[in-house]
Amino acid sequence: MKIELATRMGTQNVTYEGIVDRFNRLYLHRDLSTLSKRTRDAVEKFTTNAECPDCHGARLNKAALGTRINGLGIADHMAMEINDLIRVLAGVEHPLGTPIAKAAIEGLRRIDDIGLGYPHLGRETGSLSGGEGQRLKIVRNLGSSLTGMTYIFDEPSTGLHPRDVHRVGKLLTQLRDQGNTLLIVEHDRDVVALADHVVDMGPGAGTHGGQVVFEGSVARLRRSGTLTGRHLGRTLPLKTQVRTPTGHLAVTGASLHNLKDVSVDIPTGVLTAVTGVAGSGKSTLISEVFTAQHPGAVFVDQGAIGANSRSTPATWVGVMDTVRKLFADANAVPAGLFSFNSTGACPACGGKGTLTADMAFADPVTTVCETCAGLRYSAEALSHTLRGMTVTDVLALTAEEACVFFTGRNERSVRAALETLVEVGLGYLTLGQPLSTLSGGERQRLKLAGHLGSRSSVYVLDEPTTGLHMADIEILQRLLDRLVDDGNTVIVIEHNLDIVKRVDWVVDMGPEGGRHGGQVVFTGTPARLLKHRTSHTARALRQDLSG
Repeated sequence: MKIELATRMGTQNVTYEGIVDRFNRLYLHRDLSTLSKRTRDAVEKFTTNAECPDCHGARLNKAALGTRINGLGIADHMAMEINDLIRVLAGVEHPLGTPIAKAAIEGLRRIDDIGLGYPHLGRETGSLSGGEGQRLKIVRNLGSSLTGMTYIFDEPSTGLHPRDVHRVGKLLTQLRDQGNTLLIVEHDRDVVALADHVVDMGPGAGTHGGQVVFEGSVARLRRSGTLTGRHLGRTLPLKTQVRTPTGHLAVTGASLHNLKDVSVDIPTGVLTAVTGVAGSGKSTLISEVFTAQHPGAVFVDQGAIGANSRSTPATWVGVMDTVRKLFADANAVPAGLFSFNSTGACPACGGKGTLTADMAFADPVTTVCETCAGLRYSAEALSHTLRGMTVTDVLALTAEEACVFFTGRNERSVRAALETLVEVGLGYLTLGQPLSTLSGGERQRLKLAGHLGSRSSVYVLDEPTTGLHMADIEILQRLLDRLVDDGNTVIVIEHNLDIVKRVDWVVDMGPEGGRHGGQVVFTGTPARLLKHRTSHTARALRQDLSG
């Protein structure tokens, strides 16, 4: 509603926006995904989502929905998988419509060629995986007539089955051949092999890296002796001595999304890989159906960690309370003095390390706090030390360095917790690094670190090799083996062949993606999978082992 008030000075009206109009404008007439989680949660308390009774979710008016081409409306076309839509558009015969259909088919075929023929055009982009979204970006740029451009792609092979990696490589080379420059951040051997020039960073990660260790051709990289060079030429053998299952966990009648009434047994006490081309249904089967039918399973994904904005690796592994007590005992002061969330916080910024100035007609401006120089602690807190180091000095240590620092008898619990970070390959993280700065792969390994040493549990990991260097995959493999040897059942949804070759059991989904998938193609050991004649995973394994 709107309220009009007349002033005493005359008949001028002053209009105020009512609460309903304001709520609609701020929250209902915009994309809620752009708002903070806190705001979304508050809005959802007062709103209800339901399908529109007029368009039934198509989001178009009656005139648009009533238009037909060969008996099919626009909503029918949007609901088709891309490869089906190509066939339908090829049947359009009309003086004006045929040229338009041919132009659409050209773009759709580029999408199909990159292995994304299974989604439908009406699918929300937010539901796409990172790899699917990145491949769509590549296709979009291929349709551009621009040349002389510089494109940067961050791991374009992410989420791709080995069968489809060559498709991405083909599109990347096409984009280069159009007269563009491509910079690709990548770990996949097949993508690296396509490069005309390689810049290898290292020699390690975190504080052990940050240097250019090699520049040159792929052939020279293989002979360079760098960590990347050594792994490029290696071919791991297939695992032949597998563990004996202790039982099984059944999945029955799975029909979610494209799954076709799937029933399969997942062996317990072993390491199982669930494989298949993108869209084959492997993630639906395991991360949704399996975890729903077996709610006791621990699902370790790469999503954001449920912690506040001030969380760090030290708080995540639970050592900060002990560290504060060590400082407090050494200086005979309260432990709260060494927390930037408590009495030790910088009085100027409240322990945030930054100050934000709200501008009336511009975006807020954030600056580093001049009082604490971004350290977040008060001067009093920083005046106390533990063996010559302030609390900020300790938080600046990497996990590896902290394991060396905390060697006292009463510091064993701290060292043991930090050693789990080293074991999962995160020894380069500093104790005070904000968790919001971690990559998806780092978040997943950090979650996994908290489960080391547990027994008789079932763990599901969704593509744990994402973002990992070939050397880090070896560390991950040892970690997975340790979890199984400790009495756990571990299931990985994975494309990386180095992992698939070292598991005890494989469940291969397919045969293709979308409606052409959703079936169990194979179950058994990697050695038996190698002999399968139609599985795309088996074919990729044979090619990998043949060099």
